[in-house]
Amino acid sequence: MITFPHKSHLLKCCLFVFVLTFAIAPFCYSQTDTIYTNNEKIACSVKEVTPDAVRYSYPGEDLINTVYKNTVQKIIFKSGRVQTFAESTSFKSVNGVMDYDKVTITTLENEVAGLYKIVELSSEAKGSAWSAKDEEKTKDIAYRKLKIEAAMFGANIVYLSNQRTKGNTNGYYTVSPAETNLTGIAYSNIIPNFDNFKKLAGTQTNFSAVQQYKLGEKDKDVSQKDIEKPFRIFNISNDNGIIYIDAALKDEANVNRFQLVNFTSNSFSIAYKYEGTAYNIVIKVN
Repeated sequence: MITFPHKSHLLKCCLFVFVLTFAIAPFCYSQTDTIYTNNEKIACSVKEVTPDAVRYSYPGEDLINTVYKNTVQKIIFKSGRVQTFAESTSFKSVNGVMDYDKVTITTLENEVAGLYKIVELSSEAKGSAWSAKDEEKTKDIAYRKLKIEAAMFGANIVYLSNQRTKGNTNGYYTVSPAETNLTGIAYSNIIPNFDNFKKLAGTQTNFSAVQQYKLGEKDKDVSQKDIEKPFRIFNISNDNGIIYIDAALKDEANVNRFQLVNFTSNSFSIAYKYEGTAYNIVIKVN
């Protein structure tokens, strides 16, 4: 004669199996390690974490790949252990031109290793007085202009490759007004997503430019004004992660390629340079 367990016993058994499943789940979390970068999630086997990079292999492969720690937010190992990285979180978000104070300037090349190269920059400032104080003032202006131009293109760190300051100081006074020239390369640890921007633009080709930021070679600061100009898109392309827009902007016949800076659900910003002047234009999405 076959006997069946009492309902209460059966319920207890089911509850025990349910609890046991969740208890052992963390130990079966994943068959791979997972690297979270600023732009993607990589399922892999982490081989080594060095002072500058993370070395890993894809499942089923022996080839060693490398990703710089500047771009890594965290690693979740298959054991469940989580390791976060301060290098990635040290970069500040630059969401618009007026966030230029958040741009970092460095002379250490390893601090931009693995980041996205955005644009080459140059900045100059000339003094008007013959004093050592004026020399410091021109330096401050040149550095601020470099940060502003970087922000105009959506970068949050600049690798300063050269600084040249002129002005012969004789005690407190200088023989000639001071002049500072800076050159560098702007980078960012995160860039706009191509597919998401294509979805935002959709099939629409005609847009309206509503705001303009402008910084000329001789300007000491960025200027800003509201505008109302048609902006017509012909093509959107992806060049090593940087998004370019082939388009026509009214009153700007000499430029037909623009760099995407950032976008939200109702607008996007583009940037370009013409004859030494940098522009950032805000485009409204209908």
